[in-house]
Amino acid sequence: MNEHTLGRRHFLKTLTAVGAGFPVVPILGSRLVWAADNAVADKAAKTAYDPTAKLEITVSEVEMRRNSAGRMLMARIYQPKGAGPFPTVLDLHGGALNAKDRHAEEPMDRSLASSGLLVVAIDMTLASEAPYPACVQDANYGVRWLKSKAASWNGDASKLGLYGSSSGGQVAELLVMRPHDPRYNAIPLAAAPKVDATVAYAAMRSPVSDPLARFKNAEKHKREGMMKNHTTFFVPWDTIHESNPQEILDRHEKISLAPLLIMAGALDDNVLPEIQEKFVAAYKAAGGEVQFQIFEGAEHEWVANEGPQTDRAREMVKAFMARQLKTKT
Repeated sequence: MNEHTLGRRHFLKTLTAVGAGFPVVPILGSRLVWAADNAVADKAAKTAYDPTAKLEITVSEVEMRRNSAGRMLMARIYQPKGAGPFPTVLDLHGGALNAKDRHAEEPMDRSLASSGLLVVAIDMTLASEAPYPACVQDANYGVRWLKSKAASWNGDASKLGLYGSSSGGQVAELLVMRPHDPRYNAIPLAAAPKVDATVAYAAMRSPVSDPLARFKNAEKHKREGMMKNHTTFFVPWDTIHESNPQEILDRHEKISLAPLLIMAGALDDNVLPEIQEKFVAAYKAAGGEVQFQIFEGAEHEWVANEGPQTDRAREMVKAFMARQLKTKT
């Protein structure tokens, strides 16, 4: 390689570095050293996820999309302060398919973000606005939308994960198992048409892994409100079978598998622990990886209250995510 070739290559590198905003350091008055490689390596070294970290965060909100009922679905962004880019998590709220919004898991979202995760919680369509699969379509769109937007909030979406609570856990399970389902992918994302909805992992608290079993439990205890939540969402009623994570496994459908964390309360009388145990066994039998933990003395929404079990749940979620982020893609 002659001196002209070396000089030309150096000149091109210099132009690239300047365009990217990297520092260019003059040496001996006439020569330039391209500093991008060292900057990138240094940045990567600073941003390895440490679940014990305590970072300051900023919280902001943006519009995501307007649903069929005319409501603007918002996204709440919990962004750590620091060099980044930070691993990215999409939070899917619970509410028995009929209530709650992006604020539902704020304490958990703040805790995760302060450990060095970009956490984005989104609104989803409620059953009173549109039945299944509307909220799953919102979540699928949310995955793709967040992948396209994460970098603008100093996030790294290359291993995007989910955090889902209760009915949001059911949605998370459906996204994990059916990332390419045309029904769920029905909302186009014009800004990033080639981005898919695959996720690297899902961590869940009290997921509704079998909505039919939850309905039967509500029926047994004469919980009219919970029964109505189901009949409002599953229209026609047969969709309670088609969209049932447990039944999807029982039917041996061809599915995608990603590592799961499922946390359940021993005193949960909404989604019984044995429902979770059955799902975990079936998911493992299908070849999936699941970390399953029952929290003694805890009810369905124990993480809504501060205390040792809530602290334990937060640390468990962080540790699970740290393991997934260390795994090679």
